[in-house]
Amino acid sequence: MKVKVTYSESETEALGYELGLLLKDEPKVVILLDGDLGSGKTTLTKGLARALGIKDVVNSPTFTLMKKYKSKDRLKTLYHLDLYRLEGVGSDFDLEEYIDGQGMIVVEWPFQVEDLLPKDYLLVKLNKLSDTMREFTMTCVGIPCKRAVQYI
Repeated sequence: MKVKVTYSESETEALGYELGLLLKDEPKVVILLDGDLGSGKTTLTKGLARALGIKDVVNSPTFTLMKKYKSKDRLKTLYHLDLYRLEGVGSDFDLEEYIDGQGMIVVEWPFQVEDLLPKDYLLVKLNKLSDTMREFTMTCVGIPCKRAVQYI
C-alpha cells in the first residue's frame, strides 16, 4: 500500500501520468477508482491517458458509462468506465467484455458491480482533504501493479 497527497489539480494529473508510465507496458491492467464526487477520479485518469500517448480530451463518461481512447500510434487503449449510474449487473451493458479485455481499464465507482471485478487490480481510494488537496491510497491486488505501487 502507498499513500500520496496532491495539492492541486495539476499535481493530481501528474500523479496519474507517473502511475500511467509505470503501468503502460502491461498488456492488461485494471485500475479501480473509489472516491466521492469531485475527489479527482477523472483528473487522475487524464494523467493516465497522457502517459499512454492519448491526445484526445478525456472527460467523465458518467452518461455514456464507457469511453474508449486510443493512443496516437494506435498501440495503447484506455477504457474509462464510470459506473455511478449503473444499477447492478443485470443491465444491458456488457461490462465483463471490458474488464476482461486488454489495455488499461479504469473504473470509477467500481463497487457498483463488485461481483464482476477481476482478481488482479490496482485499487486507488481518493479522499478529498480540501478544495485543492487530495489523498490517494493505492493498494495492489495481484501481479500487474506491484511494481507501480512500489515506485510511485
